[in-house]
Amino acid sequence: MLLRHARKKAGLTQIELEKRLGAYKGYVSKYESGERELTLIETIVVAEALGVDPTSIVKEVRIES
Repeated sequence: MLLRHARKKAGLTQIELEKRLGAYKGYVSKYESGERELTLIETIVVAEALGVDPTSIVKEVRIES
């Protein structure tokens, strides 16, 4: 997942990222495992905590009509 890649590239453990976010234990794990999905606002907050552009942790979604 792109979030895991961005976190590892930033040199952070899940726990370190959770501390930066002020989040509960397991927060990052749930998103990295796909158990939960980040909202747009959460994506921006996580990206700021990682020091990256939010688009770097968002994969392209294609909507078929």
